[in-house]
Formats: sequence, C-alpha cells, structure tokens
Amino acid sequence: MTDSHCPPDPMNNAALKNLCADLKADYYDKKMDGYCLYLYGVVLKRLEVTNTAIDVFNEAVNATPILWSAWQELAQMIPNKNKLMSMTFANHWMKPFFLAFAYLEHLCNDESLEIYCNLHDQGFHKSSFLMAQTAIVHHNRRELEKSIEAFKELIKDDPYRLDNLDTYSNLLYVRELKSDLAYLAHTAVAIDKYRVETCCIIGNYYSIRSDHPKAVLYFQRALKLNPQYLSAWTLMGHEYMEMKNTNAAIQCYRHAIEINKRDYRAWYGLGQTYEILKMPYYCMYYYKQAQHLRPVDSRMLVALGETYEKLDKIEYALKCYYKACNLGDIEGMALVKLAKLYVKLNHQVNAAAAYAEFVGKIELKNSMTYEDQGEFCMALQFLAHYHMNKGEYDEAQMYANKLLEIDQTKENGRALLKTIAAKRGEQESELMPMDETGNISNMNMTNISNVEMVFSPQ
Repeated sequence: MTDSHCPPDPMNNAALKNLCADLKADYYDKKMDGYCLYLYGVVLKRLEVTNTAIDVFNEAVNATPILWSAWQELAQMIPNKNKLMSMTFANHWMKPFFLAFAYLEHLCNDESLEIYCNLHDQGFHKSSFLMAQTAIVHHNRRELEKSIEAFKELIKDDPYRLDNLDTYSNLLYVRELKSDLAYLAHTAVAIDKYRVETCCIIGNYYSIRSDHPKAVLYFQRALKLNPQYLSAWTLMGHEYMEMKNTNAAIQCYRHAIEINKRDYRAWYGLGQTYEILKMPYYCMYYYKQAQHLRPVDSRMLVALGETYEKLDKIEYALKCYYKACNLGDIEGMALVKLAKLYVKLNHQVNAAAAYAEFVGKIELKNSMTYEDQGEFCMALQFLAHYHMNKGEYDEAQMYANKLLEIDQTKENGRALLKTIAAKRGEQESELMPMDETGNISNMNMTNISNVEMVFSPQ
C-alpha cells in the first residue's frame, strides 16, 4: 500500500460481500447486540447500501446508546436535516452530543452552538471534545479569532491531543500566522508523525511557504494512512490548483465529494477549476451546489454572480451581488461588482450609491490591500465625475481631494479639481446680474477671481 502512487480504493475488498452475508443472517435472526449492529452498518456503508446502513446504525445507537462510533457514523450518513428531525432516538444523555454533532455535519452552526453551550453549562466545560467542536463551529461561522482562541485553550488543557488540529492549522494558514503554524507542525511531529492530522499540518506548513510539491507529498501521505480523510483530499486539490494542475485538482475535489457530499469547499474548488478552464456552465453548476450548502456565505454568491455575468444573465448576477452585500460581503468585493454592473447597465444613481457605500466601508476599515486600493481609486473617480455632472460641486470636490491623498491618482485629482473649479465658475457667472451694457459688474468679477484662487491646485 505504501508503494502505490494513489491511495487504495476502500471498495476494492473481496471479503465485504461474504462478511455482509454472514452478518445479514445474524441480523434477521435477532442475534446482534449494539456492537455487532455497528459492525454490520459499517459493512453496509462500505458496500454503499446507504438507506439500510442508516436504519442499522439507528438500531445500534438505540441498543447501545454509549457507543459513540455508531452515533458518529449515523450523523455522517443522514442525508439532510429533515431526515434527522424525523428519526427517533433513545432518550439518553448521549442524544444531545449526537444532535450537536449532526447539526454541525449539516452546517447548521447556530443550532449546534446552542446545544454545545447548554452542555458546557451542564458540567462538560472541561471536555476536550466539546472545546474542539465549539472551535469548529466558530470556524464555520467565519469567527476566526474566536476559533483560534478556542483551539489555543484546548491545546493548553490537553497538549497531546491531535484530533481536529488540522482545522486549527487551516485557520493559521488563512490568517497567515507562519510562526504559529511552524510551531504547531513541530509539536505535532514530536507527538506522532504518523497521524493524518500531523501530515495535513505539515502540508499546510509547506503550502504557506509556497513549496506546493512538498505540500502535496504530505497530503498524499495522509491519504495513505486514511484514504477516507476528507480534509486531505480538499487541501491537496487546493495545492494542485496552485500548481496549475487542473486535472489532478478535479480528481481530488471529486474524491472529497464522494466521501462527503456536504463538503462545500470541494464544490467551490471544482467551480474555480472549471472557471480557469473557461467552462462557465460547469462552473455555474458547482458554485450553485456550494451556495446551496452555504447559503449565508457571500463568497459563494459573488462567485455565482461572476459566472452569471459571463453568461450574460445580468438579472441573476445583480441578485447574487445584492444578496452578497446583505450577507456581509466577506471579501469586500460584492459592492464593487454590483457598482460595475450598474455602470455597465448605465444605472448611474445605483452605481453611485454602491460605490459610495464601498468607499465608506474602506475608510472605516482604515486598511487596504493592493487590489482594494485600485478599486478604491476607481470608485473615487467615478463619484467625483458623477457629482460634478450633476452640478453637486461640493461632493465632487470632496472625492477629488481624496484622490490627492493617493500617490497614483494625484494628477487625476488635480485635473478634476481644475475642471470642478471651472464648471463652478461657469455656473456662477450664469447666475451673475449684468450691468446696463450687458457685462458682468466689477464687484462680481472680483468674486469670480476669488473663486478661481480658492480652487487652484496651489
């Protein structure tokens, strides 16, 4: 197995069918306890007899409620929240743990967090499992700082626990905390270098250093240890995307979806891959799947909106961008996309409103990426021209002055201020009363020269 290039196929097991036949006979003869029912469920799951496997796991947890492995398998196999709500379970203290875990599997983060908070208050505040699950809930809710703090507290309480630390490494990667990620990688190797979590952490460590081939190597090692490890497939797909190997990335994302159809990152990754391949209809399908799984994530909506725009489905694109803005606009690009689309449609008023909100958000944030700066300058120029054309010279001057504060747009700002001053002068001259000969009076000429002095670049 260690010499093979690809991880082994878990379905390629000739003994499964014979084992299933033996277990099936015992099952119908009512000879099974909760543990044997769990084993039968695992075999059915491997053979992809999904509905029967769910029923068998349900019997297992009702027969032996403390068998957490059966609860876990059941949570991962239930297809949707409606099915979960329709099932009956033993009234046991394990039930709330299961429900919180199942809600988290189905990305129902608020319901899951509520149950975990109740369990925390009921005396389980020292449970490392509960702490880890709470950290994952915060991660899913995009509360990154809370999630990082929860993982730090977990490591402090249980320093040798490796479970879920690959999720922590993902957080450190996203926040670009290189030194923390390096320390975590060294710690994990010292504890157990042959754990899948350790391999994923090291993979993320090499990825943040832009050593993508070595990162792929460690994700492959993780999959040799556990071919069903979802996180490794998704992360390896991301690495292949960085290496511009789209075919390998597609294969990795497809494997991830086969393991868990609710992995929105794999659906989103497939959408990005087909976007690179310039196949917008495929792209639209995969982004829709990701958006269905994460309906409150603005990134999915922005990606879907961009695809609709490429397909010239402008109305749908507008709806996506507008909804992304209402959901918080994580990456801060939905407002810009919306404004540009309004400009394209010649809806100047709506475009100005979107750009004004974008400028306000950037100024409130008080920090800009290089990409943000380009969009910020474009927004300022649009707003200055928009207000100038409407004769609102005070607002136009305000935006032009902001252009003077940025090195790249100083010249544009000066030119705009000159134009605004000239137009203001023309407007005021039209309103000036004439003397008997049809010329502007001397007093009013003095006022015009004063206006020109005020608005000159010097």
